[in-house]
Amino acid sequence: MLALLGLAALFASPLWCVAVVVKLVSVALPGRRPDWGVHLLRWSAGMAVAAAVGCYLLSSGAVAFAEHESRSGADSSPAPACRGAEVPRETRLHLVTHRASYFPPGFDCVLDDGTTYESSGVYGALNSCVVVFAVAAGVLAASAGFAAARRDRDRVRAVPGADGDLGTPPGDTSGGERHDDRVSGAAGA
Repeated sequence: MLALLGLAALFASPLWCVAVVVKLVSVALPGRRPDWGVHLLRWSAGMAVAAAVGCYLLSSGAVAFAEHESRSGADSSPAPACRGAEVPRETRLHLVTHRASYFPPGFDCVLDDGTTYESSGVYGALNSCVVVFAVAAGVLAASAGFAAARRDRDRVRAVPGADGDLGTPPGDTSGGERHDDRVSGAAGA
């Protein structure tokens, strides 16, 4: 199942890239919304989350594929991911089994003495991308929150009488006098 989700993430990644480029071009063009900065930070945080999820799905899909490959077929043991060209022949002779991990995604090869080594895969690079995108999403979301709060504070300061003065409300022309007759002209009505 994760292998299929990894393939879906692989096919969706060009769409993600196109969306990012289109958004960057739209920011450069005139006619933006008045609050485009906060909107862009929120959008960027969402896209960073999407990238982190996509990288995780790619990595866990690769683990699922390597695990499936190690359980199927005549040439499946030891795991083909553990028998790459970069692994010396002496090491390959001592392979016993493998360990698949999905959090963080990884595929480790186990030798007969109990030691392990990482299989030939892109798990480390994709796991690093997941962390970088997740941290970037958090920073962008926090920045959007701070920018929105600052924008709201600036709007409050721009409104007359919003500086904490509890004097006359805006639009009150009574001059501070108290009137009991509001609508009908009779007191207490």
